[in-house]
Parts: sequence; C-alpha cells; structure tokens
Amino acid sequence: MPRTARIRRDTAETQIELGIDLDGTGRAELNTGVGFFDHMLTLLAKHSLIDLTLEAKGDLHIDPHHTVEDVGICLGKALVQALGDKTGIRRYGSFTLPMDEVLATAAIDLSGRPFFVWQAEVPVETLGTFNSALAEEFWRAVSSAGLCNLHILCHYGRNTHHIIEGIFKATARALRQAVEIDPRTTGVPSTKGVL
Repeated sequence: MPRTARIRRDTAETQIELGIDLDGTGRAELNTGVGFFDHMLTLLAKHSLIDLTLEAKGDLHIDPHHTVEDVGICLGKALVQALGDKTGIRRYGSFTLPMDEVLATAAIDLSGRPFFVWQAEVPVETLGTFNSALAEEFWRAVSSAGLCNLHILCHYGRNTHHIIEGIFKATARALRQAVEIDPRTTGVPSTKGVL
C-alpha cells in the first residue's frame, strides 16, 4: 500500500494544499511565499526522505504566522493519514545533529498522543519575513495535528539561522527513523495493539 496523503485546508486566512509520500526520496516542490520557511521545508523533505508537495497562500500582508502554523497543521494531518494504522513502523526516532556551532536533538514517538516539548533558546530575529518564534509554532502544530510526542532540544548555539536549521534537520532525521518500516516488526509496535 502506498503511504501517501493529500490534505487541503481552506480558511479565511490560508488556502493550503499539501501532499506527502513517506517512502519518497526527499523531493520538495513547494511555495509558501515565505522564503526562509521554504528553505526549512526543503531541508525537512531532504533529510526525512519524505516527498513533499505544497502550495500555500496566506495573509502574508499581515505576517507569516497563519501560513506557517497552518502548514504545520496540514503536515501533521498528512502524517496521520499516510501512516494509517501504523502497522510495521519503527514508531520512535531520535537524532542529535551538529550544525556549525549548534547542537540540536529531536526525539519523536508516533504514539497517537500529542505532547510537545520545546527547549530551545532562539534569538528573536526576523530571517527574511520569517520571525524566529514561528519555528516553535510550526513544530507545535505538527505535533498536535500529527498526534505525536515531539521533544526538541537545542543544547547550544548562537546563530539564529543555524539554530532553526539544526532543529529542522534533526527533527527530519528523527521523523525518518520513526516512519520507517521495521522488517523485524509485525503488527503495530505497541503492547496495546493500537496506536
């Protein structure tokens, strides 16, 4: 069965079409109108090996907040849809990634229970039109809509771009592990029998 999903979200603030293929090659075709965010999503696709297609139109004349958050909601929902009953997946993933002076760790459990922890001191800065605080909002939305337990920790770092990029890459690598099919697993990886 192909592990793919397509989500459409239409609100008074955003119109989003997002598609994923969990068994892809990391291809990204996307346009959010927010350059730095497009850069981070391209990295997310590349390092997770999840193909990502995305067309987002938002109220950027106000600011990118609604666009970034709603893309996170759509990505979370797409993960739930593409994973189905989660038969055979590894379920857990974690990765610690160096990015120049930054060290970032992400740990994920595709448990069906959303919980989000963010321990990252990110300098308040605008990168292009992307306010650095939006990185946390994006991952919170993914965790909530994706029904997953996500912990993100930046051990240290100074450069805002590097901190956010390190977090996106680490989380992508953790997600790649968690969604992978484990050849030694049969059924759902839980003693409950469901996730």
